[in-house]
Amino acid sequence: MEKKEKFESLYNTYWQTVYRVTLGYVTNEDWAKDITQDTFIAIWNQMDSFRGDSSINTWIYRIAVNNCLRQLQRSKKIVFQSEISERHSKEEVEYDELDTTALLACIASLPPMSRLIISLHLEGLNQREIAEVVGVSHANVRVKIHRIKDDLYQKIKKYEDE
Repeated sequence: MEKKEKFESLYNTYWQTVYRVTLGYVTNEDWAKDITQDTFIAIWNQMDSFRGDSSINTWIYRIAVNNCLRQLQRSKKIVFQSEISERHSKEEVEYDELDTTALLACIASLPPMSRLIISLHLEGLNQREIAEVVGVSHANVRVKIHRIKDDLYQKIKKYEDE
């Protein structure tokens, strides 16, 4: 398969996932789309250097995470919970079992590393893959996921009680 076809396949397979991961970092849709685009430009430029030491999806997530961190460092932007609330209040939909607006607001209120870990977990990556992407031990990821879930549970309960 030639480079262009391989890239198109990766793009079609991973665009939505990379976008959701970047949205977990910046919570601004336009900015997340820009970072996603930059991620795929980097993927195109680095495709020939992919050695296969890790799975392709771990490699792609690592590029996305690095781009997010670089963008955040450059801009020093702080995302406030109100941005999330404003964005979702326009398109609010009622769900019987889960208020996704509350969940997204609670996730957005987490520290950046926790947002990344829970986003990757929600994307279906296993704990070892998450550890490889974020650069911490597997045991550390296991503990962090447990703590993040507890923290989110408490935040959602508090959010719903308001």
